[in-house]
Amino acid sequence: MTTRPVPAPPGTQTLARGLAVVDAVARGHDRLRDVVAETGVGRSTTHRLLQLLVAAGYLRRLDDRYALGPALIELGYQALQENPVAAVAAAPLRALHARVSDTVHLAVEDRGQVLYLDKIPGTRGEPTRSRTGHRMPLTRTGIGKALLLDRPDRWRGQFLAERRVGATAGEPEAEVLTADQFVAVMTASARRGVALDLEENEPGVLCVAAPVRDAGGAIVAAISVSARRPAMPPARVEALAPVVLDAAASIGAGLGFDPAR
Repeated sequence: MTTRPVPAPPGTQTLARGLAVVDAVARGHDRLRDVVAETGVGRSTTHRLLQLLVAAGYLRRLDDRYALGPALIELGYQALQENPVAAVAAAPLRALHARVSDTVHLAVEDRGQVLYLDKIPGTRGEPTRSRTGHRMPLTRTGIGKALLLDRPDRWRGQFLAERRVGATAGEPEAEVLTADQFVAVMTASARRGVALDLEENEPGVLCVAAPVRDAGGAIVAAISVSARRPAMPPARVEALAPVVLDAAASIGAGLGFDPAR
């Protein structure tokens, strides 16, 4: 999908183009010609923007390729530290990890996607492809479904939109639920307060997730426990549900959520 510069108020077009260039490099378009094709910005303008971004530390030059630079690492770390959810969740996440020994995630919704704020790898030596700062689909991940539990108005549309993206990427449609089936799954999940990923996002990986609520009761984040199939038989998936719910409630309490209100 080609990323064009966002519509910009007068006088901000250069900024919008620069942001589009950074975004293109972040998504793997690391050569000048690829950035030009992805953003639609002219070659000479793109070259000047790349030079400026390298000089400012937002990008790095690696021969004829570009990569994200140290300035973005610093800003990303600062943004993470300033996120109240990440700060409040740190201790409960580590307590949950110590209890289950599997991979633990914390995520929020950002621009219609899952954005991982934290990941503590499991101790079984079986890594998952998620990582802090990574994005995933909402409807194909347990943690994404947990973020959507209060939004039945979005379930069908979000599912269909992400299925279209998956089809474009060549994902086998046989592995995808129908929209009606997805809505039924989400209805049951919302009633229970727990969402599951039964190998929908990554073959062999299962996940149990729960939403985190703020003082107003709104879902502001979600957490999950993920593991490979051998460590996640159906009985353990069921046993993990109250454990993950308790951890999510602990984080919510730190944000001021009171279920009795």
